[in-house]
Amino acid sequence: MTDTADTTSATTETSTSTPPALPPHTVTLDTPIQRGSQTVTHVTLRRPLSGELRGLSLASLLQLDVAQLQMLLPRITAPLLTRAEIDQLDPADLVQLGVEVTGFFLTKADRLPLSPTA
Repeated sequence: MTDTADTTSATTETSTSTPPALPPHTVTLDTPIQRGSQTVTHVTLRRPLSGELRGLSLASLLQLDVAQLQMLLPRITAPLLTRAEIDQLDPADLVQLGVEVTGFFLTKADRLPLSPTA
């Protein structure tokens, strides 16, 4: 009987300690954004459409150009980040968001993980 009780408690501990899964392309901010009484701790990015890239340099985005990221991020973030909030981001958070953006420019073949036999 003791073995069954130990197994049950171990299962319960595992299931309660697992954090909820975040949506794909979600960045956890090192320094949360304070919006009045609301605190933004996670930002989800979606793949930009071609029209949302208007006026931007793809080469500069791939080099994590700050000005380019400042123009693109308000178009593709949830919750919607304003330009002023992006200007106040911790540099580490801006880089995390930028790296996520650069991943959107990879083809499906480039995004596939390498097989261990390759």
